[in-house]
Amino acid sequence: MTAVSIAQLRIKLDGVEPAVLRRVEVPLAIRLDRLHQVLQAALGWTDSHLYEFRARDIGWGVPDPDFGDGRLDARKARLVDVLEDVGVKSLKYLYDFGDGWEHTIRIERIGDAVPGVAYPRLVEATGHCPPEDVGGPWGYRDFLEAMADPDHEQHAEMVTWVGGHFDPAAVDVQRHAGALAALAKRWSRPPTTRRKRPT
Repeated sequence: MTAVSIAQLRIKLDGVEPAVLRRVEVPLAIRLDRLHQVLQAALGWTDSHLYEFRARDIGWGVPDPDFGDGRLDARKARLVDVLEDVGVKSLKYLYDFGDGWEHTIRIERIGDAVPGVAYPRLVEATGHCPPEDVGGPWGYRDFLEAMADPDHEQHAEMVTWVGGHFDPAAVDVQRHAGALAALAKRWSRPPTTRRKRPT
C-alpha cells in the first residue's frame, strides 16, 4: 500500500428494505472524521447526529470526556491504520445513537489512485436513504407502510412530514456524486499563503 492507494468501500445500511447500498472510493489514508463526511454525503444523511466507527471492540468518533465512554478521536485515526492495527477488512458505522442506524462497511479492494481522478468518488448507489429522525429501522418500516397505503391512519401525516412523495427505491445518483465531488475539491485545495506586507 502506498500513500496514493485507494480503497473501494461497500457500505450497506443494515436492517432496511429495500436495500440502501453505496460503493465509494476513498484514499486509504483518509481520516475517520472525513470518512464520516464521505458516508453522510454518499448516503444522503444530514450530519445532524453523533456517529461512531467500530472495529472489534474499539470505537472512534467524537470523544466525550464527560461520559468517559472510551471512544477514540476520529480526527486522529486513519482508515489504513485501523485496517493494519486492528486487522480487520470491515467496520461498523453507527449514526444517530437514538435511531441506531448501523452500517456495514466492507473494504472490497485496494489499488492505486487513477491519475486525474479526484477522491472521494461515488461508484454505485442503490436505494433511498431513510428520512432523518424516522425512528431507526423499525420506525422506517412503519413509515414505509403508512406511505404506501393512502387509507393508513398516518398516511397524510407522513406525507406532510416528509414533504411529499417518497420512493424508497429511488436514488439521486447525481446529487450524491456531486456531494462527494465537492468534498474532493474542498480537501484538495492548496493551502492559502499570506501575502507579506510591504515594509
